[in-house]
Amino acid sequence: MNRTRRLACLALLGTLAAPASAQDEKTETRQNEAKILRPAKIDATPERIASLKAADGLEAKPFATGLKNARILVVAPDGTVYVSRRDQGDVLMLRDANSDGVADGEPAVVATRPGVHGLALHDGRMYMATVKEIFVAPVNPDGTLGEASMLVGDLPDGGQHPNRTLAFGPDGMLYVSVGSTCNACNETHPEHATILRMTPDGKSRTIFASGLRNTIGFGWHPTTGEMWGADHGIDLLGDDQQQEELNKLEMGKQYGWPHVYGKGELNAQSAPPPGGLTREQWAKTSTPMAMGYIAHSAPMQMAFHPGGGAVPADYANDAFIAMRGSWNRNPASGYEVVRVDFDDKGQPQRMEPILTGFLVGGGQQHFGRPVGMAVAKDGALLVGDDVNGVIYRLASRDGKGAMKPISPPARAMQAQAAKGIGVPIAMQRRETAAKGELAVESPSFPANGPIPAKHSEYKDGLSPALSWTAVPGAKSYAIVMEDPDAKPITPFVHWVAWNIPADVTSLPEGLQEQMRLTEPDGTMQGRTSRGSVGYYGPRPPVGDPPHHYHFQILALDTMLDLPPGADRDQLLAAAKGHVIAKGERVGTYGQTDAPLK
Repeated sequence: MNRTRRLACLALLGTLAAPASAQDEKTETRQNEAKILRPAKIDATPERIASLKAADGLEAKPFATGLKNARILVVAPDGTVYVSRRDQGDVLMLRDANSDGVADGEPAVVATRPGVHGLALHDGRMYMATVKEIFVAPVNPDGTLGEASMLVGDLPDGGQHPNRTLAFGPDGMLYVSVGSTCNACNETHPEHATILRMTPDGKSRTIFASGLRNTIGFGWHPTTGEMWGADHGIDLLGDDQQQEELNKLEMGKQYGWPHVYGKGELNAQSAPPPGGLTREQWAKTSTPMAMGYIAHSAPMQMAFHPGGGAVPADYANDAFIAMRGSWNRNPASGYEVVRVDFDDKGQPQRMEPILTGFLVGGGQQHFGRPVGMAVAKDGALLVGDDVNGVIYRLASRDGKGAMKPISPPARAMQAQAAKGIGVPIAMQRRETAAKGELAVESPSFPANGPIPAKHSEYKDGLSPALSWTAVPGAKSYAIVMEDPDAKPITPFVHWVAWNIPADVTSLPEGLQEQMRLTEPDGTMQGRTSRGSVGYYGPRPPVGDPPHHYHFQILALDTMLDLPPGADRDQLLAAAKGHVIAKGERVGTYGQTDAPLK
């Protein structure tokens, strides 16, 4: 798919906001004192390891050593530990058959893929992510992996944050973190700075949440099933900004990056949002962080603990985050493991370090940068260090008992995914009831005929040219494009636009894919079922009979007061009682040949 022309297509689901319009910019002045401090790496000697400070009666001991660039950890149901090594391009398997808290013998290489990073286990298969690909391989009875096949080959390029991470949610869907390409910029690919949600076979994916600079660590609360993630703050804003963010991640929400951070602070360092939007308008569509932590600590993998086993009893349902550590803060921050204490209702109360001491020499040296975080079969916490290659086992000195099963309920994620599914297309809904009709034409495709490939996401993804008859008394026009043949998202929303000026009755081919258009000026575009903003062309599964795409035009007796990036249901709710005429143009599209990955 061709995505190089995308302009800041971030999935947005707003709350109340003033109508978006171009405004005069204000002069901005801010002076930041950015500091560079990269503590020097030294060896993880037994004496230094013994000096680590663990909280609450815990102790940290090596589970495995000499692993070099140990990154992401996952643990199989039988206790087998797997770790990815990005720099070595492989996945290692480690076992502790005698349960003495130390890996047995040398690790075994079970997979090789250049740049492999994210790992996830699901239904007896291992999923592995590189920068642009996701591979899947069966897990053999001895823990080794069978032949890997490519599941996805078109994730966005890496840039500044190329380290993809994977996890299966309680809803059985695969969630993929895709970081930003930069520190603070308007991305050109809508899937950058997001969490993606995809089917286990990789054939269907959407943008679950956006505005996330680099959420390496995420997971689901064991009792609520709600999704939480730790996002990297923006660099070079000073020692104490931006704080690392703990976010409650929900479908369709936008979390501020690159223009807004924290509880709603505006980032004067970023270029203004495209299309004449202001940072203040962006802020009104953004969800504030739930909690912040020391700036530049660099949160990495996160794991929830279900309770029981080799940790204190009050760790049940808490999250644990590996903090790799800062490079542009003095004094240095991070280089530790942090506990997120959740209350009985599943809400975070505080964040506190539980393993420190990797920084030595007055903060000028370090012998470990935590990245991996996982819960072992016996309930101990496993922490991976990617510079000296040590996996630490963090457990109570007298920790006993069985660990609770890890099985978050699926209802929270399923409820979010079910919104807007199984409803009629816009033309058939009560919200669009109208006496008048309008005719919709297109030079791009014949009525009820095939849509050219250049308008599909298999090729150029250009919006087609459209025109319609003028409606007396109309103050604005709106577009809703839907595919009622799509599954499981039925109907699939491909385009949402509103506040098309009343004197505009045609649109050219290839409109920009951003929240606000400057041509026609003031036209707003919203969130599709894909999770991006602007036109998203046909992309039916290969081999399906041609799907039907309904380009529906609504004539309204008002301008709509909607936040930037609003979705179809918000548009229809606002349009109710204001639709004075409507019409549609239907085209078809089918894909017979599989695209090259």
